[in-house]
Amino acid sequence: MTNDELRRSVMAALARVPHPGSGRDLVASGHVQNLDVDGEGEVHFAFLMRPDDPGNLVKEARAAAEAVPGVTSVKVNVQLPQMGGSGGGRQGGLKPGSVPAPTPKPGILSSVGHVVAVSSGKGGVGKSMVAANLAAAFAMEGRTVGLLDADIYGPNIPLMFGEVRRPRVTGAKGSEMIEPLEAHGVKLMSLGFLLDKEQPAIMRGPLISGILKQFLEQVAWGSLDVMVVDMPPGTGDAQLSLVQTIDLDGAVMVTTPQEVATGDVRRGVKMFERVNTRVLGVVENMSGLSCPHCGELVDVFGSGGGERLAQEMNLPFLGRVPLDPAVRTAGDEGRPTVLSAPDSAAGTALRAVAREVAEALGALAAHQGSSAQV
Repeated sequence: MTNDELRRSVMAALARVPHPGSGRDLVASGHVQNLDVDGEGEVHFAFLMRPDDPGNLVKEARAAAEAVPGVTSVKVNVQLPQMGGSGGGRQGGLKPGSVPAPTPKPGILSSVGHVVAVSSGKGGVGKSMVAANLAAAFAMEGRTVGLLDADIYGPNIPLMFGEVRRPRVTGAKGSEMIEPLEAHGVKLMSLGFLLDKEQPAIMRGPLISGILKQFLEQVAWGSLDVMVVDMPPGTGDAQLSLVQTIDLDGAVMVTTPQEVATGDVRRGVKMFERVNTRVLGVVENMSGLSCPHCGELVDVFGSGGGERLAQEMNLPFLGRVPLDPAVRTAGDEGRPTVLSAPDSAAGTALRAVAREVAEALGALAAHQGSSAQV
């Protein structure tokens, strides 16, 4: 069978998969795009994932393609639609090797008082936990808050807020907007709301840039006092795309005490400095464990690394958050620690960190003569 014949067979198989909502097949509905077959029988296609699609639709498409005789493997690139606007081409692409300067677009998030990124140099340091609790703590104080989950490959915010619904799309065709979900007084948007629970986000950098741009421009955030952005770890496309697209008020860097974490955070700080984005300060997470039996403090990951990093880089130290079982429980149960255990060791520390960040934003607003208050 030639590649062209195999391609037609795969397209025919996908055309037999109906969309459970509309009844139209996946090819006619435009879900399957740019299907190609190489000489080894490997199938590649893009799948346009819409907000109202069931999470298992990609899995069904993959299974239909894999069942075609002659297909050796199937690779699916899940994409979000470009709703509204005009123009074609790839969304939000970055030229390889370029270091973009921040060029904020004036109309984006014009009704948001402050935008704060929560970032880290490596995974596993509790960055999403800090972002979730910052947003929840701000909301507890009566502020209007949004939380954008920009961690495309590991979107944990839905779990941390106990939210599993799919967001609605409203508006006329060509000018649709995604309605953010709301939990614990915080407006939320995450790719995790649009994918099946076990579905990985397999996509390249330019697509990540497009998704972030869509979450910023085409989500009906409304008027917010502050937006918290949970960044992915590292210094890649998501960070660069964000500072390209909007004017960040600053970044909060999260680390654990040991050198292997603080070393990576140093690189993250340098990245933000290079693109002219201020770093509001450093949070040291997992800073000691209080033994529940004797009360002795055990420095599981060492001690003081975050504070030393802040001193060395002339940055504010925003506080340390101890290892606390309340944090794990809160994350699994979908209720941030500042709400579920506000008087626990971690809850108290996280509320103190939120106050420090709010004071930094307030000082920034006063310095700039802004009316935006946090």
